Amino acid sequence: MKAQQGNGNFFEKFSSKVSHITGSPGAFFLALLAIIVWGITGPLFNYSDTWQLVINTGTTIITFLMVFVIQKSQNKDSKSLQLKLNELIAANKQASNRLIVVEDLSEEELDTLHKYYCKLADETKKRMSMKESHSVEEAIENTDEKFEEEEKK
Repeated sequence: MKAQQGNGNFFEKFSSKVSHITGSPGAFFLALLAIIVWGITGPLFNYSDTWQLVINTGTTIITFLMVFVIQKSQNKDSKSLQLKLNELIAANKQASNRLIVVEDLSEEELDTLHKYYCKLADETKKRMSMKESHSVEEAIENTDEKFEEEEKK
């Protein structure tokens, strides 16, 4: 089990690093340069089947491996986002705790919740402008209240 944990940790770090690197402008321009070089070498190889096979094989292998790397990174990001949202829901007295771990609900249950929130949004539109937002002052007041509650504990 410990070896599995080590491998999982390695893959997590590896996928995070690879996703970061491949999402950079440098990686894009390196890939673009590879395609340009491949295109320029076409006449040298008489646009042979082997010449075409090189780019097809290379891009297929890279794409295949990147699917797993990106998915691992995406899963971690999604989980951390869900945890942050769960914390906000749990910390807000007015928020429904039924929405904690909502991602585990069935499609049918999600559809039911979606309809409910659509109705709620329609009612909100009737009562106030959707262009209005909370002010910075309100956000500061909320933060002050949180600190006051923490100090009381």
